[in-house]
Amino acid sequence: MSSSLEGAQHLQTLGSDIGDRLGGLAEAAEAAQGRLDDEMVGEARAIAERAGSRMRLSSEHTVVGIAGATGSGKSSTFNALTGLELSAVGVRRPTTSWATACVWGSTGARELLEWLGIPDRHQTTRDSMLDTRRESNELDGVVLLDLPDHDSTELSHHLEVDRLVALADMLVWVLDPQKYADAAIHDRYLEPLKTHDEVMVVVLNHIDKVPEERRQSMIDDVRRLLDNDGLQKVPVIAVSARLGWGIPELRGEIARRVADKKATKGRIEADVRTLAGRMRDASGDAAPKKLDQGRIDALDDAIAEAAGVPTVVDAVERATRMRAGRATGWPLVSWLSALKPDPLKRLHLDLGAEGRVLTGQARTSVPEATSVQRARVDSEVRALADETGSGLGAPWQESIRAASVSRIGDLNDRIDAALGGVDLGAARLPVWAGVVRVLQWLLILAAVGGAVWTVAAAVSGGLDDTSKVAGVALPLAILIAAVVLGIVLALVCRALVAGTAKTRAAAADERLRTAVAEVSEELVVRPVQAELAAYARFRDGVTRALK
Repeated sequence: MSSSLEGAQHLQTLGSDIGDRLGGLAEAAEAAQGRLDDEMVGEARAIAERAGSRMRLSSEHTVVGIAGATGSGKSSTFNALTGLELSAVGVRRPTTSWATACVWGSTGARELLEWLGIPDRHQTTRDSMLDTRRESNELDGVVLLDLPDHDSTELSHHLEVDRLVALADMLVWVLDPQKYADAAIHDRYLEPLKTHDEVMVVVLNHIDKVPEERRQSMIDDVRRLLDNDGLQKVPVIAVSARLGWGIPELRGEIARRVADKKATKGRIEADVRTLAGRMRDASGDAAPKKLDQGRIDALDDAIAEAAGVPTVVDAVERATRMRAGRATGWPLVSWLSALKPDPLKRLHLDLGAEGRVLTGQARTSVPEATSVQRARVDSEVRALADETGSGLGAPWQESIRAASVSRIGDLNDRIDAALGGVDLGAARLPVWAGVVRVLQWLLILAAVGGAVWTVAAAVSGGLDDTSKVAGVALPLAILIAAVVLGIVLALVCRALVAGTAKTRAAAADERLRTAVAEVSEELVVRPVQAELAAYARFRDGVTRALK
């Protein structure tokens, strides 16, 4: 089990609603592995791990990231909020890729700052010796971050901004009057974060440099652009960090959101909701399905036909007729059937699996499937996969198709081994056949005795002196009766042999098709069912994440 799923389940045990959502996202990511886009799945795992880590850290602090482009006045806004000159501005701003942090209330913040990856030299606390001013405690619990410029030419700056934007509980985007419509920030950050509107604030800085009569129209234009980005709930605050205009309003907005303790949870919920929504869009939202038994039966029938089950069943019936007929027929002529080839021996099905190994006969001699039979099997496999995946999203349809043929290459060998291991029931003679065989030989002995007696009586003086039965000499009567009874018994047993052959053929057919069904289930059905089970887990996880 991945660390993201373990962490989310740990939060669930604490009875946390957000923990259950995280558990759902982690479970969806686990189920979607190898099925949905790897990047999306990896992002879902990362969010689950990141959110779980954040919730285990200080709940008394809210991480507020201040982001903006070069020249937007982002650092001067940061300084105005902190009341300290912590970030260099303008041409004095260093080219470091590290963010600067100011913490109101250091208790419990160290682990959070370590998780954020802010070096000690870039940290300041408002309750430290550097701060001797007396002010209200409205920002208690705030970890304020001044991020690098998002439009910097340094790649390390971009990476740091992206990393901290993902970690911050709340984001303050600082725009410049000359570049507030820049696509760099709208396309890369604002529009993709439209699901995070409840944890964002937009600041239009340098408002003092805008003619008074144009200020409101510019604010309205920023509002329009944000609405177009899908950020209708994000407030726009006009400020002048240099003159302090709007800073109290901005500080108050931050303080309000920090006070209700919803920013951290809101950010996590937005992250989870966004990824879960993307995963649902990619996979569809159809209800979980089950394999249709009729479709499975059709596949088993196609495989059975291609495997030669009808041929084997016919061989069982003919072999039973031959063997039982030889045992119950008139011995003087039944030996002629031994000259005919035994159907089961020709297919090497009389040896059993162990017998073939001992004789070096690895496979049976059942005829290979024809091209038509193979095509029917392929068609049934495709039909099963297509019908099962119908209505599901493309990724799951593809995974079901792939699963249905993932082990199809083993089908021929497994089916041949399965058929060769089935007890066909043709080797054992019926009990009544043994009784008939004894009777036939007794009749043969009687006929031979009668013949010898007849010859002896004829040589010694004729048959007239012997006893008569219905006017026929007793020795001759015994001979005739034994021969006639033997022939009649053989004819009567033919009907019994035919019935036994059909019964054994039907039993063999059932056993063979059961063996085929077991192989079909292992190689085709179970892999498809595993995909359906994964989809059910995925959908349940997404549903929990979005609730």
